[in-house]
Amino acid sequence: MIIIYSKNTDPYFNIATEEYLLKNSLKDIFLIYQNKPSIIVGKHQNVAKEVNLQYAFENKVPVIRRLTGGGTVYHDLGNINFAFILNGEKGKLIDFKKYTQPIVDFLINKGINALLGERNNIFIEDYKISGNAEHVFKNRVLHHGTLLFNTNIKNLNNSLNKQYSNYLDKSVNSVRSSVTNIKNYLPDNIEIDEFISMLILSIKNKHNCETNNLSQTEIETIQNLINTKYSTWEWNYGYSPEYSLEKNLNKNNKNLKISIQVKKGIIKYFNVSGNLVEQDILNKINHLCTGIKHDYSEIFYIFNIINIESKLKKLLLNHIF
Repeated sequence: MIIIYSKNTDPYFNIATEEYLLKNSLKDIFLIYQNKPSIIVGKHQNVAKEVNLQYAFENKVPVIRRLTGGGTVYHDLGNINFAFILNGEKGKLIDFKKYTQPIVDFLINKGINALLGERNNIFIEDYKISGNAEHVFKNRVLHHGTLLFNTNIKNLNNSLNKQYSNYLDKSVNSVRSSVTNIKNYLPDNIEIDEFISMLILSIKNKHNCETNNLSQTEIETIQNLINTKYSTWEWNYGYSPEYSLEKNLNKNNKNLKISIQVKKGIIKYFNVSGNLVEQDILNKINHLCTGIKHDYSEIFYIFNIINIESKLKKLLLNHIF
């Protein structure tokens, strides 16, 4: 096994690197990296349902769809991402405990009372510190996970949408858990760089492996994968399963009903009705929002064209996502 420690903190690059190494390398690999603030959704998830798109838009946090299933997670430089990318026998590649147990053992060795949860996650007491997911390609498996070391928990919570009940679709839902940071439980005042070095050493000793770096040719190939897939709206948003959104709002004895149908990220039906907003404005909204992307920035732009006053614009945007 070789260890690759990516010092690149671009989330597009690191998510694409996982797919590249899974599908183009024949080596057993342990990959470790950190990402700048980003929201990473599972392959079969609905971005509009999972992500607080207003927060992502206002804070310029990219939303990226990964290759594996599972739930939505928030990354920042206080979070550590690890991936085992290994060869194996077909039919026997999925084995979460095989890859999470070494991480648990490492944490226990550092004085942390870590344990595996029922959903293949890692906990300290009742708090989640690691989510894990897998993807099989031919005779290779990608198992990757997060380690919340010193993540901004407030930003993590703000980045996730909590209004599931208004969406009708067949997507995979995230399972929300209370989370905490590993740093809070370490007996010594260890910083993240030192913690990563200790984790790498632990994997090295267990698997007798050596460190390696990506070649310039590999980096260029990964960049091409970013350009053609991981940075595209079609993959990150348009890949979401077909869905509908229904919301009813009552305020000061006035009402508003929102009904939206979306396919491949494009709004096929859009209707806002009620007496909370003037009919002339509703007619303009319904006309201009039909056929566009169900994307916060697109609808924000439409509302600016219509010149809706700020309080009403905020109210509508909060209920269209």
